[in-house]
Amino acid sequence: MSPAKKPRRVAIVDGLRTPFAKSSTVFRNLSTLDLSSAVVAELVARSGVDASAVDRVVYGAVVADVGAPNIAREIVLAGPFPESVDAYSVSRACATSTQSFVEGAQSILLGETDIVITGGADSLSKPPITYSDRFVEILMEANAARDMPSKVKAFAKVRPKDLVPNPPAIAERSTGKTMGHSAEEMAKANGISREQQDEFTVRSHAKAIEAWETGVFDDEVMPLHVPPRFEEAVERDTIPRSDSTLEKLATLKPVFDRKYGTVTAANASPLTDGASALLLMDESVAKALGYEPKAYLKSYAFAALDPNWQLLMGPAFATPLALDRAGMTLDDIDLIDMHEAFAAQVLSNVQAFASDEFAQKRLGRKKAIGEIDDSKFNIYGGSISIGHPFAATGARQIMTMANELDRRGGGTALVTQCAAGGLGAAVVLER
Repeated sequence: MSPAKKPRRVAIVDGLRTPFAKSSTVFRNLSTLDLSSAVVAELVARSGVDASAVDRVVYGAVVADVGAPNIAREIVLAGPFPESVDAYSVSRACATSTQSFVEGAQSILLGETDIVITGGADSLSKPPITYSDRFVEILMEANAARDMPSKVKAFAKVRPKDLVPNPPAIAERSTGKTMGHSAEEMAKANGISREQQDEFTVRSHAKAIEAWETGVFDDEVMPLHVPPRFEEAVERDTIPRSDSTLEKLATLKPVFDRKYGTVTAANASPLTDGASALLLMDESVAKALGYEPKAYLKSYAFAALDPNWQLLMGPAFATPLALDRAGMTLDDIDLIDMHEAFAAQVLSNVQAFASDEFAQKRLGRKKAIGEIDDSKFNIYGGSISIGHPFAATGARQIMTMANELDRRGGGTALVTQCAAGGLGAAVVLER
């Protein structure tokens, strides 16, 4: 009788990201593909992995480039890989690179692949702008015309209002509300004050600044040279502010409810350009190649809720599922990293984690999953201070937590995000 085969285990071997920058600033001339190709190529170079040994690239963008809809395949073709490397793209709003991570992990667990690169990127400086439906119809009619008079006749139908561009939607299709409006409603429904939101914002910036000053992000972030001159490189995130104070934040006006609101431009994550990537391997393959994994995947879960209720409560729904699948409780977790879409959203989820009433009414559980210990929560800041290129955030969080577990020589970490559409994602890592 042959010996039982050892179960496969997904190892996070390495990770890298570009600096994150406020949109329409230093990366304004770079596309999503520019950012993602740069970070993946640099990850391959730094890790020393043989590009031809990579079995698959799974990547994603939320604001898709119409010229490169399968961004994962374009990354392969633009990078150091042979054309035979498989690639496909995914999208799960703000949890996109968590989805790509899980997809890559699943393929390793199933034995389909041994080495996978995953991640996500977005450039909000270069969103795809489309025309009105009427103008598109006129263009198609003109394109189909067989002679110049017919083309002129088609274009003669154009009216000024037909030329008004359509930017990518920022509102939920099902509710008509933006995330900011939903966050405002959550703040009111859950009793989250303006002061609490601003206090959390100051905390986030202070943690991110401290992480940079102590070198935590040095090996996670690559310097990126920008066109057109390529002389100077952007080496650090441009959004964290060392001068963020409660007094300054208190002077800002609410954005989404100007009369009674509490959500401002400061206590929300800014529109951001950036990219991130992870290198995953089967544990035995990683060790055979001489790599010491930084962390391992323990469990994951996704959840969905009614976006008409509280759109951004996904972490409170996905986390208990991930903990159950890991056979753990919240008290077993050493580090918790929650995506900071808005301070109101984070504080609402933290409140729900600790609420027996929420657990009974919304989760069908007798008890809350537990209170979050502030000392192990978002220890290096988050999306409010670091920035939030939609598809890049999940991989950023996973990478930072894997590196922290490596520095500590062991432990567990929970990474979780809310996402548009009333979605939530959670991943448990272990070392």
